[in-house]
Amino acid sequence: MGALDIDRLHAVGNRLGEAVLDPGSWPILMDEICRAVGTTGAGLLQSDIRTSDVPTTDSAAELFKAYFDNNHHVSDIRAIRGVPLLLAGAPVVTDQDLFENESDMLRDPLYATLDQVGFRWWAAVGFQAGSALWGLALQRTPREGPFEASEKQVLARLSRRLTETATLSKAVGRLVLSGTTNALQYLRQPAVALDRFGFVIDTNEQAASSFDEDIGIRNRRLFVRDKRAKTSLDGFVDQLRTIPDTAALPAAAIVVRRDARRPVVIRVMPVDGAARSPFLNARAVLILTDLDSSPPPALDSFSQAFGLSPAETRLAALIATGVSPKQAAEQIGIARETARSQLKSVFAKTGTHRQSELVFLFSRF
Repeated sequence: MGALDIDRLHAVGNRLGEAVLDPGSWPILMDEICRAVGTTGAGLLQSDIRTSDVPTTDSAAELFKAYFDNNHHVSDIRAIRGVPLLLAGAPVVTDQDLFENESDMLRDPLYATLDQVGFRWWAAVGFQAGSALWGLALQRTPREGPFEASEKQVLARLSRRLTETATLSKAVGRLVLSGTTNALQYLRQPAVALDRFGFVIDTNEQAASSFDEDIGIRNRRLFVRDKRAKTSLDGFVDQLRTIPDTAALPAAAIVVRRDARRPVVIRVMPVDGAARSPFLNARAVLILTDLDSSPPPALDSFSQAFGLSPAETRLAALIATGVSPKQAAEQIGIARETARSQLKSVFAKTGTHRQSELVFLFSRF
């Protein structure tokens, strides 16, 4: 049995709120939980839709890779038997709740994979993120041994705190995401936010008012009539499903041609900050530029407020519409290094650090 440190577990439970504004802190917090309960690794898994981009501790990275590579997420015996117990009100489930004995447990193919990467025993602390059921999956090695009844009682105290954190994280992430699309609204830029599966989870009024028979939302997905653009959009959504959460998103613009009007250009802006909550699953904001629409608002007040040079103002205006620094450099006709240098200066003068912050600030003008 691992060494249980109740005081340490209580302390990390009080720190879970850090993950609300910084979803990137989940691996660190889970690592602290592992140390408190004598466990080697951990990860967050949704009960019904399990994807490989979930937060895990570094110590469990190989385990979760093997888990998804071997398609155990499709027919995980622990989910099949354990989720009903969690839904029935059990705050924590372990291997012993699912199998009559260890021999019965080890006959399942999942445990052969676990043994290959040095793990065996498991406990899941159930919690809610809105209406979705999640589990903090704690993984122990054979040497650390199974989770005992007394440990389950202590871990049960985490369930409520995890629910509070996940629910708040999802709500704050949605507010931040809406803030981004609303900021683009002030720039008269139609914006559509997508989750990892390509479903639309937010739009601004500018987007809603610009939809027509050539481009719009159908069955919670962005629809385009142009066949070539549809192929590109479908390919982008496929990449959203498969690329790691930390990988850069495809940056190529998608041009949607229309029969009676000028094209719409779709550009991709990655989601960051609190909107990257694993419980919201937001992945990208698509910025739609209608080439038939009026030009963006004047930049004089923004430039004067922060003392930007004409070159910096021109770059900031493009960046604020969702164009990447590389794309902006190409449109303006300057070297990428020059664009990076100018953007660094813009961030310093405006007190911003990310593209989304610049978008929001620019919208105030």
